[in-house]
Amino acid sequence: MDSGDPARFSGTRAAEKEAVIFVGVQGAGKSTFFLERFFYTHARISLDVLRTRNRERLIFEACLAAGQSFVVDNTNPLAADRARYIAPARAAGFRTVAYFFEVSVRDAIRRNNLRQGKQKVPAVAIAGTSKKMQIPRLDEGFDALYTVTVAPDNKFTVIEGIERAAPSHEKRAE
Repeated sequence: MDSGDPARFSGTRAAEKEAVIFVGVQGAGKSTFFLERFFYTHARISLDVLRTRNRERLIFEACLAAGQSFVVDNTNPLAADRARYIAPARAAGFRTVAYFFEVSVRDAIRRNNLRQGKQKVPAVAIAGTSKKMQIPRLDEGFDALYTVTVAPDNKFTVIEGIERAAPSHEKRAE
């Protein structure tokens, strides 16, 4: 259960380089969680901000070269999406951690509807991401896995491990 101590889940251990990969549908609360838990300790790598894979790659490579802890704040639904970060991070001596945001499509759409302008994504995109979601697994190369849930009052709870049973439509990484 979440101790309420943000440092417990923020990788703030001195001298440990940490690569955090968020996994969750649009509107799950990933960016808000970053702001609450990692803003002061990790660089944020987000396609929403950087807009192109080339810019993302450049920032990612800079973090690896500098030994800067970072968070990949994208949906990362497939094991293949996550693999582009895991292997290089591990090779550079980073601890790799996944945070799986367990949020229903209905709640994600509700949260998304509170967004303004270009931050708002079509509901069909959220549903599509959910359908292809592969729950992260240790055998992908992660050192630790956490499940994040969001209460109706928008408070986050973090549980060590992945507690969710895969829905029947889920494609598991082999």
